[in-house]
Amino acid sequence: MEHIDRLFDGISNQYDRFNHITSMGIDRSWRRQAVRSLPVGGTLLDVAVGTGDLSIEALRQRKVSHVVGIDISDGMMEVAKAKLQRMGLQDKVTLQHADCAQLPFADGTFDAITCGYGVRNFAQLDQSLAEMYRVLRPGGQLRILEFTYPTNPLIRFFYDFYLTRVMPRIGKRLTQQGDSFVYFMNSIKRFDKGNAFLAHLEKVGFAETRYKQQTFGISSLYMACKK
Repeated sequence: MEHIDRLFDGISNQYDRFNHITSMGIDRSWRRQAVRSLPVGGTLLDVAVGTGDLSIEALRQRKVSHVVGIDISDGMMEVAKAKLQRMGLQDKVTLQHADCAQLPFADGTFDAITCGYGVRNFAQLDQSLAEMYRVLRPGGQLRILEFTYPTNPLIRFFYDFYLTRVMPRIGKRLTQQGDSFVYFMNSIKRFDKGNAFLAHLEKVGFAETRYKQQTFGISSLYMACKK
């Protein structure tokens, strides 16, 4: 979809509420698991930082003392900025408008990179992953959270109904932009999941690739490192 930045700008004020309502709050535990798997210390880049939840969780768990967060949606980062100020964390997260396919950082800048529910929206997936690999130092860790599909047929049936019929209606009621959430749901279906996504990571050079399903496979945590 074109103009993905404007799409996210249009729903930014209700994005957190939508996530927490539609996931019944489970999305918080998914982020906790992702951050818990990271080593302590070093510099962290949060790609597609959105409203800042993953960055905040990294600080809460004291994995890092400072985070650089990048996104193409200024609206989402404005929400993140306000949230960080309320929590007194405004000096611990540097927010920057940047395209993940052209990261404005030198090679080997970061010790870890995270990305929460953003990669399925990348217009240039392999190029963006290659850029993440480039700015990661040797031995650095990558953690990506992304929505997937349950493997159990029964759970998958009910999840598909919820995903395609219920969630867009909730999104429309919250934001008056139901079409945006139809796009989001379709993007989950189209995204290369599981081993198919690991193949993208390996293609650009990442090693020790693996993934862990969360909550019946609704979400997956992808893990890799740069040798």
